[in-house]
Amino acid sequence: MIRYNSNAIAKPRMTRADSWKKRPIVLRYWEYKDDIKRWAHDNAFNLGNEIYATFYIAMPKSWSAKKKISMDGKNHQQRPDIDNLLKGLMDALLEEDSHIHTVYARKVWSNEAGIEFFDLNNISIS
Repeated sequence: MIRYNSNAIAKPRMTRADSWKKRPIVLRYWEYKDDIKRWAHDNAFNLGNEIYATFYIAMPKSWSAKKKISMDGKNHQQRPDIDNLLKGLMDALLEEDSHIHTVYARKVWSNEAGIEFFDLNNISIS
């Protein structure tokens, strides 16, 4: 298991104008792509043919401590959509994603944002 400790950004719908218009959502996405590429390089991380990932979505600061405790680890069932989070991840880490044959992804509420990757091929069950 390896963890990227930062916000995952869903891939936004882009237009030609984004090359010169510089919308904030697109700038955040490009910054995310650069950051996760740097993280993958520094950690010798390769996404491979199978993706097993958990997206940890940070709880809003406006939530009460009681609500944060009750929601920690619970399924995240609102935007950003998981398919857009996956698109952003694969777009950042892969030149071509046609070789991906298995995807298992989930998103949960957490105190700290991040993405946790699992390598099921290297897990030994005792």
